[in-house]
Amino acid sequence: METVKAVILDLFGAGTETSATTIEWAMSELLRNPTTMKKAQSEVRELLKEAHKNTEAAPTCSSSSPKTVPRACRIFNYDIAEGMTVLINVWAIGRDPKYWEDPEEFKPERFMNSGIDFKGNDFEFLPFGSGRRMCAGVSLGLANTALALASLLYHFDWKLLDGLKSDEIDMSESSGLATRRKTPLLLYAVPRKTNIGIHGLGSAS
Repeated sequence: METVKAVILDLFGAGTETSATTIEWAMSELLRNPTTMKKAQSEVRELLKEAHKNTEAAPTCSSSSPKTVPRACRIFNYDIAEGMTVLINVWAIGRDPKYWEDPEEFKPERFMNSGIDFKGNDFEFLPFGSGRRMCAGVSLGLANTALALASLLYHFDWKLLDGLKSDEIDMSESSGLATRRKTPLLLYAVPRKTNIGIHGLGSAS
């Protein structure tokens, strides 16, 4: 029974919170960068328009999961004892200016001509961890996040509440299983007229 509880907790925690948090941060960054938002919406809408003609039919976790050191070792000037529990600071790695130009700026195009992947083979970027114990839900997480974000960008135009300007969006962080926004992102969703549904979500009218 305890094993079943642990599996269910993993499904609800790792399977929903991380994806939802990723989408919320992606929308936050897109709203803070209107030019990038327009470009993303244009590309998604053009792609799905063509798909309709032919077929008629986005570092969230701040650290890795805990690891137990199998044997004593020394890394740089630190002695790590056997059996010690350690965490890898994925957040810091993904913002290291040694490897990333303007690491604090939202530049999704930085990955377009880069050989760096997100599957743990390149240690500059570790959203899913690395090795045999990397995130088992990497494929599901990527698919869910991509479909949900594409649907939001395709079906709706987005506006900030109460005259808030894009550079006034609060980007404060709150720690947890995933690095969440400290305050929820509240937006006006303006439906577009379209007859194309994504992932069974139907069409906006």
